[in-house]
Amino acid sequence: MSESLPTLNVAVLGAGTVGSQVIRILGEQANELAARAGARMKVTSVLVRDMAAPRDAQIDPAILTTDADQAIDGKDIVVELIGGIEPARTYVRRALDQGISVVTGNKALLAAHGPELYEAAAASGADLYYEAAVAGAVPVVYGLRESLAGDRITRVMGIVNGTTNFILDSMNTHKVSYEQALAEAQRLGFAEADPTADVEGHDAAAKCAILASLAFHTRVSIADVAVEGISAITAEDMAEAAANGHVIKLLAIAERRLTDDGTEGIAARVHPALIPTGNPLATVAGAFNAVVVEGEAAGRLMFYGQGAGGAPTASAVLSDLVAAAHHRAYGGHAPRESVYAHLPILDAGLTRTRYQMRLQVEDRLGVLADVAGIFSRHGVSIQAVSQHYDSEPGSAIVTIATHTAREADLRAVAQALGKSSAVRRVASTLRVEGE
Repeated sequence: MSESLPTLNVAVLGAGTVGSQVIRILGEQANELAARAGARMKVTSVLVRDMAAPRDAQIDPAILTTDADQAIDGKDIVVELIGGIEPARTYVRRALDQGISVVTGNKALLAAHGPELYEAAAASGADLYYEAAVAGAVPVVYGLRESLAGDRITRVMGIVNGTTNFILDSMNTHKVSYEQALAEAQRLGFAEADPTADVEGHDAAAKCAILASLAFHTRVSIADVAVEGISAITAEDMAEAAANGHVIKLLAIAERRLTDDGTEGIAARVHPALIPTGNPLATVAGAFNAVVVEGEAAGRLMFYGQGAGGAPTASAVLSDLVAAAHHRAYGGHAPRESVYAHLPILDAGLTRTRYQMRLQVEDRLGVLADVAGIFSRHGVSIQAVSQHYDSEPGSAIVTIATHTAREADLRAVAQALGKSSAVRRVASTLRVEGE
């Protein structure tokens, strides 16, 4: 039956870990994928930087090219898997401007230039699919863009970076330092030689911007996301968290918020946070991802699965490819960009959250009163205080948990504590989520 189906020419830009897996699966499962799409998908060009480089899958040398124009022009669908902003943006625009549908896994590109690409796709009648850009095989983009299109989303919170989750999980499970956990992640291939984009939260911030745009029908860019990474997390932070029934995870959070004057807006942030061990996100181990979506009608939903790796990410790419191929062969379009809401992006300082601060203080009479006074002067209420032994002479470790307060006030408290003669150092400052 599949022999009588139309054949579509597909270009794959990039033949790395994911690109090689996409090409392999397209070849091995050609008949089944053709039956699902209603069209055969034939890879007729593969753009690479080095024709002679070793690859994860066997690729016919005849379809390899270093000429981007030759790879793209005249194709039915282009799969962009080279990553980064340029030259990916130029290549995707070239395809969309010709009316060629594009499937991409490039979160950085979408977070920086999404509106431009959505408009180019709409102008030419092409599809733009990007399920693989967030959480690998986890179908959270489809869930927000299509399955939950009839609901009003109030919050999206999750673990969307496998590298940082692997590092934090290793620190918690094996009681190792951040540096040791990072080295192991690099050895196993979970972390790049330069892990900055992951460990400083930039990768998660790009994904957070995409999720926020989908959830709240408003354009959100990576510049709108407040970002804090995990490189300052210590073994002591992990031990303190465990002692209090928490784990530390890097969370991406996007939510609708009302300001003090009643204005509704969007708050988007990425930061490490303490979450109670009873929260489902606390059990997400290794390089897995999980996203919790809260809707007014659907309630709380959780999407969970492998967030990285060649085969899992290829699964998301192929899902989009099947949909794009069906539209190409029989008509129809992917959902267009939905930005009717035009909600303002709220200043990060207006976000209301809880903090847990660990302080090294002078071990003398009146110190706790001095510290409590700083919190009081900045309008932050203390929920609980505990004191611990400190090996350094003349000092003590004090852990303070706050009630919910404005982020700006909590920052002011942390700054004032750092200048106080009663406080030797602010050892850690972590937000508390998921309670």
